[in-house]
Amino acid sequence: MRRWLVLLVMIAALVGGVVGAARQFGWYATQASAPRSAPPAVPVRAATVKRQDVPIVLPGLGTVQAFNSVLVKSRVDGQIIKINFTEGQNVRAGDVLVEIDAAPFQAALAQAQATKLKDEAQLENARLDLERFSRLATTNAVSKQQIDTARALVAQLDATVKADQAMIDMAQTQLNYTRIRSPIDGRTGSRVIDAGNFVRGANDTAGIVTINQLNPINVTFALPADTLPRIKTSAQNGDVSVVAQDSSGNDLLSGKLTVIDNLINPATATINYKATFNNSAEVLWPGQFVNVRVELETRRDVVAVPLTAVQQGPDGPYAFVVGENRRVQKRALKVGVLSKTLAIIDDGLQPGDIVVTEGQYRIQAGTIVDVLPDSTKPLG
Repeated sequence: MRRWLVLLVMIAALVGGVVGAARQFGWYATQASAPRSAPPAVPVRAATVKRQDVPIVLPGLGTVQAFNSVLVKSRVDGQIIKINFTEGQNVRAGDVLVEIDAAPFQAALAQAQATKLKDEAQLENARLDLERFSRLATTNAVSKQQIDTARALVAQLDATVKADQAMIDMAQTQLNYTRIRSPIDGRTGSRVIDAGNFVRGANDTAGIVTINQLNPINVTFALPADTLPRIKTSAQNGDVSVVAQDSSGNDLLSGKLTVIDNLINPATATINYKATFNNSAEVLWPGQFVNVRVELETRRDVVAVPLTAVQQGPDGPYAFVVGENRRVQKRALKVGVLSKTLAIIDDGLQPGDIVVTEGQYRIQAGTIVDVLPDSTKPLG
């Protein structure tokens, strides 16, 4: 029995050794000799670095304002008898917008004119008396005192007639104010008051309607205070172009910088600017928010890449450059001024280098990439 037990142990050990040897020299050798498959290339988009002219811009957020805005108010008290405009209508300077009952003012004018006629008659009679007294004075028929009195009366009545003319002018002005005219070219807003209501002239704070001049039109915006020297320098060299854009970045209108504020806001460390635009097509509207791009200058023949090629890392900006065998390298950059879509590279890239512009999140230094020729083809 003991002999059989020893025999079984020896057979088990032999089988285990054979299996171990087979594993060591067969299976592992097979695994070692099997070729490893290379990782697939990562699809990316890329651009070639080149020299070009790059416009330098300062971005900001602006608010559209009417070039002129007027609250139309009555300058006399009276009842509105006619309104000659509709809300939202374009009007011209001098157009009659509102008519106020003119009867009281016409009566006042007629009274002032009548008073002047009466005083002119008295003045004429006084002048005749003075002339008669002057002739009688040559014969000593009247005293010097009588002549002086007659002369003083003429002067007094002459002043009275002039005062009457002033009253006529004032009455005529008040009568003219009963026809309220537009002071500017522009567009009317919502009417505040209707025909038949009584207006109180100078005491009326609500007014009748607001007119906004839409062409030209202004855009006001604020930029950091450190932009002031650059903008002043550009303004000294000529007009500074300002482009208004919608929220999607589409250009709306191009205008020029017209106002640099005379004060930096100490609370926000910003300074206000104003640009004026030709708005004949009424693309811009008062109260509208727009993006603005202040075009300071154009850098000529500089090394530039798309903004999307520049990445930010803990050690500063860098870009992935596609090298030999489509293997990428991570290259540190010294970035200059940025434009809307381009970055000027002061150091780190040379014309002809190929930089990755999309898909950087999937690669690292040493990754093999597949540069897609079609920009519309989806990545991966």
